[in-house]
Amino acid sequence: MPPEPSHTGTLKRIVRVRAPAERVWRVLGNIVGLPAWAEGVQDAVYLSKRKRGVGAVRLLTFANGDKVEEHIVDWKNGEHFTYAATDGLPLRVYVATISLSPASAGQTRIAWKSYMNSQGMSEAEFLAFVESMGAFYEKSLGNLKRLLEG
Repeated sequence: MPPEPSHTGTLKRIVRVRAPAERVWRVLGNIVGLPAWAEGVQDAVYLSKRKRGVGAVRLLTFANGDKVEEHIVDWKNGEHFTYAATDGLPLRVYVATISLSPASAGQTRIAWKSYMNSQGMSEAEFLAFVESMGAFYEKSLGNLKRLLEG
């Protein structure tokens, strides 16, 4: 029996916050700080001795009990980091980057973008998954904006 065809998708969500980039990076650069702003993330712990930069590994636990392991694969202090989920998602590949850049006076632009490739999903299932991830990004970035501007 031939393998399920794979499906590929990308997401990108952007938010502007009234906070300096240094303050934003203090929150984003703490890779286990997600329970403070990421929608449904109940716990985040290090699985590595390394806490920042390439090679740091975290385990996220969601309110529904799901667990996702993520490895930092690129890092530029104060600007961006890229992570790859290695376990816990119904995907063959999930790689995402969270970046920040100065916007207009006193504002910072935060972008969250990702690439996904399905595993064992129909096209409709994959599109529904991408849509749910988009909603997760939007809610999480909204929470982050409230946290930083509060």
